[in-house]
Amino acid sequence: MTEDERTVDELFAELPEKWQRALEEVGLGLPELRRMAADDGDTRRVRTILADLTADSRPRRFGGKGPLRLLVGRPWLRLLLAALAGFVVCELSNLVLGEFSLLLGTLVGVGVIMAAQDAGNSRRELVLPWFTAVAYFVLIFVASRATQEWYLQLRGVEQTVTLAAPSRPLSHGIRETYCRVRLADGSVHQVFSNREKCADRMRTGDRATAVVDPSGFYGPFLGAKPDIDDTVETAVSLSAAAVMVLAPLGVMALGRLRRARAWATEGAVA
Repeated sequence: MTEDERTVDELFAELPEKWQRALEEVGLGLPELRRMAADDGDTRRVRTILADLTADSRPRRFGGKGPLRLLVGRPWLRLLLAALAGFVVCELSNLVLGEFSLLLGTLVGVGVIMAAQDAGNSRRELVLPWFTAVAYFVLIFVASRATQEWYLQLRGVEQTVTLAAPSRPLSHGIRETYCRVRLADGSVHQVFSNREKCADRMRTGDRATAVVDPSGFYGPFLGAKPDIDDTVETAVSLSAAAVMVLAPLGVMALGRLRRARAWATEGAVA
């Protein structure tokens, strides 16, 4: 049965009890809605209001008790929370997994895609959910590669280090030469960025400035803080985060505004 074929009573019955009580408190209970439909000789206006409320309140592939009940019938909220949770998991795992945290973020992204599909079935804009999903993947891709630069910008400490003998690990069949530096405490660390092939332009025993992580999670950056060039990564990440967050919030805000206007209009008619 289509929404146009359902009666006012059927649509009203599908609303949660608290929504029914809220309508009754503002003078739009079932008897009043019946009277409005009878006076107009056309129930389309009443049906439009109730059908919209019913679509927003109907559970979609999700259930729960307690705080989880807030997610029932709110696909855009689920999409927003899934994207935010995936980003947080990706960033926190970066401390342990490094750039492999991108793989974990991609796996969590499956939930983001499912949430986007669910939001796309809510009779609202069909494109915006995929803007959110694409923005999520752009964000975790860029952030997983730039987390170390951001971390050192915020918590790193500049100190004078001494170049140690370089390391020559084999990567993808190619032997690369990486700088290693000796810190003030005597420990030796490989730099995380082989910027300008520092091992070719500097000699063992040379002294230089490096940005060091006091906690020891990340390797040092050979150079001063202004040399950490993360402008592009930061701009892209902020833009992606803005789309990821504002698209769901905007749709939810517009939905509330539309319902408020509908209620106000019908209240005036009554």
